[in-house]
Formats: sequence, structure tokens, C-alpha cells
Amino acid sequence: MQPFRVFVRWRSLSADESGYGEIQRKAEPNGAALSSISIAAMTDSKSRSRCYQSWRSQPSMTRVFEMSDTNKTVFDAVVAPVLPRVMQGKSSNFFAYGHSGSGKTHTIIGYDYESPEELGLCQASARHLMTDLNRLNADGGSDQLGIGIRMYELRKNSAFDLLNGRCECFVREGPDGQIHLRGKTEVLKDGKVRVRPLATKACWSFEDLSRELQIGLKLRATGSSTVHNQSSRTHATIELEIVTKDLLQARDAVIERQSELVPVGKYATDVYLEEQSRAFVQNDHGKFVPNPYYQVDQARIDTAEARKAEFEARVKSAEEHESTLFQSIARRHPCLGGKLVFVDLAGSEYYDAKNGLGCNQTPQEKQEGRQINTDLLALKEVIRARAQNLSRVPFRTSPLTLVLRQHFQASSDSDSALILTLSPSAREFAATMNTLKYGNLVGVAGNDA
Repeated sequence: MQPFRVFVRWRSLSADESGYGEIQRKAEPNGAALSSISIAAMTDSKSRSRCYQSWRSQPSMTRVFEMSDTNKTVFDAVVAPVLPRVMQGKSSNFFAYGHSGSGKTHTIIGYDYESPEELGLCQASARHLMTDLNRLNADGGSDQLGIGIRMYELRKNSAFDLLNGRCECFVREGPDGQIHLRGKTEVLKDGKVRVRPLATKACWSFEDLSRELQIGLKLRATGSSTVHNQSSRTHATIELEIVTKDLLQARDAVIERQSELVPVGKYATDVYLEEQSRAFVQNDHGKFVPNPYYQVDQARIDTAEARKAEFEARVKSAEEHESTLFQSIARRHPCLGGKLVFVDLAGSEYYDAKNGLGCNQTPQEKQEGRQINTDLLALKEVIRARAQNLSRVPFRTSPLTLVLRQHFQASSDSDSALILTLSPSAREFAATMNTLKYGNLVGVAGNDA
């Protein structure tokens, strides 16, 4: 398996960084293959002495974007080439990695929603996909194609659905082996019990999607860090999937049938346990022996089990209908189910006691930083294990990689990308160097196999 494409993006110097000097940087193309990048700067140590630091990567970078490059330039090079595959029903993943304040959110989401040059990768992709879908919809037919958006964030070991009031969700592995993010259990009328999945908002225009995205972003958690007072302290994931109204209704029907099964299944279990508990008694020696005064009511158990089987059949029928419907629509529109996944990773935290970096963090910030770094390390190891075709991929190492497992398995690494966002300030040299080291390990993984 080919490794992730790794891109480097330098952001502009901010006003408060101008007095610290700028990192010297140079991209060195290795023929027509990958490029290496070298950086150097004069930095201050804790003792206030000046020291010269430098570092050079292996040939591992697909492309280096400079400060003058816009979000559109990044989109054209990173995402646009894979959109034809998405229109064939394939999936691709895109990650923004870097320290707090390096420009991850600006790259993935953007801040100027009006300028085509500065739309984040997520919105720029949605606009292009919607144009293609509108063209297909104009050809007629009963299937109206649109984009379903899901948006959630991971904070420590919890997930929060940003398109459903930021309700807390839980990571669960289903009997099918798939990982699901489910909300809290809801008790409905007639004893129905529903565990709602992540909300999918169907969007039939780019304006609809942009509005839903902005609603979700307002609920994303931010916090102070040593670099950035609005630092993203969570990993935000945005999924864009090509869907139809009928497909979404079929998925809702599966959830409805499952909610009907839960109380019936629970009743059948309760009846069985109740009958079995009456069938045994404890003797004088503390052992359980058959109760000579009670005969198990097998008819009662069979009646409850038969009703449970009836509702299980309804669930299976709904699932089969969803699968058949998907296949039927996909024959007419191969783009159905095509998916783009964008992950705005939490800011990587770099702690260096020698040079005083990160020493003024609060205990809570340090705890958050440790969890974030654990997640980011796990992500790197998953990417490397896949690139090296290892028999075991450590998805279970962290909640982040566990949740992303299905996206990794559904996509080709060579059509996915890691975007390293970097500050050119000499003040951030250590954090920038560590970001590049991370990307270098990802980029060379396939060549090390």
C-alpha cells in the first residue's frame, strides 16, 4: 500500500511574531519524486543565549506550499485530483496536523466563507461536488442526489455530535464488527428504546451545507493554550457523503426497527431469566439444585422468543431493503456513497523543559496535551502500519484511530493526505521541527517496508 501524500503549508507571520525572526527554509526536489525540506533558525535557549538550530527531512513531502499560496491553491493540489474517484463512490481522508495556531482550521474549514480563494478544503470540495451532482440531477430521473454532512468532535474519550446540539456520543462496536458513534439511550412511547446515531443533515445545495457547517462550528469546543487563546482542543471530523433522500429514509427505518426490537428483546431475556431462577433453589449446603415444586413454563419462554424473532426479522428486512436500495441506486449513479472525510486535528503540544516551551501550561492543559499527543502518535502508527502492510494495524490504541477505522478501511492511502501546517516564526522552531518530523515519518513509511 502506498503511503499518505504529505503536504507542507507555511502560514504567514502574525503581528506578534515579527520580532522573533523567521525560519530559513528550503524545499529540495528529488527529481520527479518526493521533496525533502530543510529548516534553520537562530533561537533563544532558557539561558537567553543564542544558538543555531537546523534540521533536514528525508525525501517525503509531496509538495510545499508557501505563505502566498491560498486555500484554493491547496485545494487544487490536494483534494481536486481525487474528486473523480469520489464521484465513482470511493472514499478519501484528509488530515491537518500542526501545533496550536499553525493554521489547521483555516486550511480545513477556512474563515472567509465568501471568497472562493479562501474557502477551506471542506467547503471547496462540497461546492465542486454539488456542481457535479446538480449536473446529474438535471439529467432527470427520480433520484435527487445531495450531500449528507456529519460533524463531530473527539475530546479525550468522549465524542460530541455538533449537528445535534453537541450531544454526547459513545464509541461502540456493533455485532457486525463496525465502530459506531451512538448518542444516549432515549425511551420513547410504547416502550421503544432508541439509541440515535450521528445526525446526518441532507443538503441539496451548497448554501444548505455551508449553513449546517457554520452551525456545527459554533458548538465546537475551544480553549486557551500557550500559543493560541482560541486553540482547538478537540479533533473535529467532517464527513461529506453523496446520498439520496430514499437512502436516508431507509437508514432511518433501520433505526426505527431497531428501537422497536430493544424492549421486545429485553422482555424475552427477562422471561427466560425469571423462569430459570424459579426452576432452581438453594439447598442447605449453599448449592443450587432443581426446584421440585416448580415446572419451567416453556410455553411462556417460547412465546416471548417468537415475538423477539418476529422483531429481529423486521430489523433484518429493513437492513436488506437499505442494502438493496443502495445497490439499485448505485447502478444508476456510481457516485452514491462516495465520501470525503476531513479531520482538523487538535493542536499538537510540544513540551521542552530545557528551553522552557510549554512550562507555563496549567495542569488541565498538560493533561489535555498528553491525551492529544497520544491520539496523534496513534494516528501516525496506524498510517505507518498500513503503508508497511503490517498484519496488525493498531486502530484500538486511541479513541481517535478507533473511530476513524472504517474510514481508513474504506479508502486508499495514496488518495488521502496529511497536510502539515507550519509557522515560519523562529519562536516556534521546535514545534515546527516536530511537526515536520511527524510528517517525515508518515511520508517515508511505505519506502521503509
